[in-house]
Amino acid sequence: MSQLFEEFDEISTLAEGLDDAEAGGRIMAVIELANSADPEAIPHLAKAIIDPDEGVRKQAALALTAFDGSATAAALVVALGDESQAVREAAALSLTELKDPEAGDALLPVLTDSNEFTLLACLAGITELRRPEAMAPAIAALAHTSPMVRCQAVSVIGWLQDSTAIPALRSAATDEHPTVRRTALAALGFNKSDHSEKILISGLDDKDWQVREAAAETLTKSGSHTCIADLINALNDEYWQVRLKAVRTLGRLGASESALHIGPLMSIDVPNLRKECAAALGELCVPASREFLELFKDDGDPDVRKNVRWALGKIDSL
Repeated sequence: MSQLFEEFDEISTLAEGLDDAEAGGRIMAVIELANSADPEAIPHLAKAIIDPDEGVRKQAALALTAFDGSATAAALVVALGDESQAVREAAALSLTELKDPEAGDALLPVLTDSNEFTLLACLAGITELRRPEAMAPAIAALAHTSPMVRCQAVSVIGWLQDSTAIPALRSAATDEHPTVRRTALAALGFNKSDHSEKILISGLDDKDWQVREAAAETLTKSGSHTCIADLINALNDEYWQVRLKAVRTLGRLGASESALHIGPLMSIDVPNLRKECAAALGELCVPASREFLELFKDDGDPDVRKNVRWALGKIDSL
């Protein structure tokens, strides 16, 4: 018990610095309170959030990154309404570090806020907390005029992995903004229905290459061979990044018929793509792939050579 009182007295002593006449002294007190890592410091840092000096308020918002829970989140929500953009941005950053689901108690009431910055920050803060109560406001936010808000709303829905939200994700996959579409396709990965797979396959033809890349990568999770022909076609995409994801997915799906399509890509002057091709050929373990791999045993890139040796070893073990 005496140790607890000693710790409390230490925090109280540090907190006295928040009454320093000089802003610099108050900033140092905020830093020391954060360094204590003692939850007893949270109420004092919450007090610093409304300090008259912008520098103190910003430091307090950043200092709260070291803590978690509802009280921390509540203080950061206050900081989101600060007149200073620097303070608001510091608070938004700290919100993304929250891990305790109880922190969502302070964020849930703000998920309908009319201020775009506040709404975006709270959606980002609650995403990884996986609070089921965030589903309804996140779905509502899909109609927001800001693509950044819509994108973060999709992330919230995706982390919850609730099958009842699949229609909302499928709708977001056709959003006018490519970042929203890309995020929605990635979020659909947990749903293995034929309808979702068809949406992912259609994503391989999206006008934005990053959306096509996301579609090719997410199809890995489908476990279905319905998409094989479309992924093979994606090996001809103008962007090597899309081809790389298609190669990886074909390898992991065990699409042996794709080996003869993947092999020629070993000649592309992109080491990352050659490395992925070698790995995929090894995963497919098709004897006919040997002729492609043999040509690159002495590739100039060490990672490519390593994957080639591994792939050849797998084929030799047949």
